[in-house]
Amino acid sequence: MLKSDTYKIVFKQIGSLFILQGIVMAIPAIVALIYHEGYSVAGFVGSALFTSGLGFFLYQKYFQAEDPQYNHAFIIAAAGWLAITFLGGLPLFVIAYITPAEIMNQFIPSGSDYAISSLVYFKNPLHCFFESMSAYTTTGLTMAIHEPSVGKGILFYRSLAQWVGGAGFIVMVLAIFKQRSGQSAMLLFGVESTGEKLKTKVIETARAIWKVYLLLTIFSAVYLFIGTSLILPDYPLGENIFDSINHAMTGQSTGGFSTLDDSIAGYNSPFMDMLYLLPMILGSFSIPFFYKFIFEKKFSELWKDIQTRSLIIAFVGGSAVLSFLLYKADVVSEPVREGTFQFISAMSTTGWQTSNIGNWDWLSILFVVGAAMFVGGASGATVGGIKMIRALVIKKGLFWQVKKAFFSEHTIKVVKFNGKSLSSAEMNEEFTKAASLAIIFLLMIIVSSVVATFFIGSDYDFFDALFEATSAQATVGLSSGICEPGMSPVLESIYIFQMWAGRLEIIPVLALIRAIFLGTVLWKH
Repeated sequence: MLKSDTYKIVFKQIGSLFILQGIVMAIPAIVALIYHEGYSVAGFVGSALFTSGLGFFLYQKYFQAEDPQYNHAFIIAAAGWLAITFLGGLPLFVIAYITPAEIMNQFIPSGSDYAISSLVYFKNPLHCFFESMSAYTTTGLTMAIHEPSVGKGILFYRSLAQWVGGAGFIVMVLAIFKQRSGQSAMLLFGVESTGEKLKTKVIETARAIWKVYLLLTIFSAVYLFIGTSLILPDYPLGENIFDSINHAMTGQSTGGFSTLDDSIAGYNSPFMDMLYLLPMILGSFSIPFFYKFIFEKKFSELWKDIQTRSLIIAFVGGSAVLSFLLYKADVVSEPVREGTFQFISAMSTTGWQTSNIGNWDWLSILFVVGAAMFVGGASGATVGGIKMIRALVIKKGLFWQVKKAFFSEHTIKVVKFNGKSLSSAEMNEEFTKAASLAIIFLLMIIVSSVVATFFIGSDYDFFDALFEATSAQATVGLSSGICEPGMSPVLESIYIFQMWAGRLEIIPVLALIRAIFLGTVLWKH
């Protein structure tokens, strides 16, 4: 069992997370007010007051708790993210229950071929938890079958949750709430953020991350607004502004929630597909890279940075291969268009969709799973997967293991990686850590896929289950069609767990489970 001191430390940090989450919940009330969605306003305001109130209570009650130690940081990250994603579903649940059916159905766009608002599905608490987990972990799988029918307020809330979750709630807390110990701040930063320190102090690094993140999001919003205006001049101005802001947030966070019924395919334009490639690519690059590129004027980083360079090569090569596979399988009408968009969407773990992946052949699905979603984008970005840097470490490590077998015993065994010289022991350590996480990651996907075969309909096979499990685990959000309101609650719960574990790169979640059953040992560092 967890010690009482550990509870106090964890609850204090969770309290600060709830305070900020309440603010996040309140902001969509403004959007709902603009669009005259009165019940949504009430739902957001009530949920915000409850969440922030609970946060203030916990923060004040345990204010004198000790600073987190190394093992506490993992527990705080896992428990904190589970808590905020659980409460994150509260506005959805409240709004779904207090909104009359006739008002819900007014959200349905005129001319639509469906008659029931998807808001009704959020009367199921498990669906609310799923949607919130998918939002805050920047996954993008959804229980809202017809997104426009849930109202503008909820659409904005989903996008905002992805945007905030992308940079990280703990990073936001560090940027706002001053920690009494710099060491504690560093521990909390390290367990949630996989990027390098940008400043001497962790708090300054957290603020720099949000500065870069906000700047990129504003750029994407302006870029999408101008691009949409040029490509679709008849598209309503109000809808263009709303779409651009929401898609800028979900693109930069590589979350992939959309304001449209069929994601980016809803635009029915190959030029819009091309327009949306850039936000996904930008979202897959690391924040430290952008900081050096934008603020330190190190333009050579575009090719010098090993992750950025590798991603550019992977985007080009992978898109070509997937397009060829789809062409050979003859399963889509425009293999180059769909192959390029879906590979970049998968590898950036954004999850915007322009193709019916449920109709793809098994080889194309397997390629996307292994070459794109499993790997993901850059460490230090908002992406999922094992991260590009680990894939490169594993590749380098494998070659190193073979190469060193041919060295003489007097050879000085040094390996160069990412501009650094590593000793044999250091290379082995990096290789072991990267390979271990990749193996755990893969095992969880396989177990989920096997279990899923007992709960999916006859229209789906193992490869569909594999695709869906990888999408949840790597926080991608692309779907073969398995994730929908009628899915098995068992499978829905498994995907919730996978999204949670995938966002935190598994170890913090395992640490929390271990702490619950075996307790904690307070290590002094």
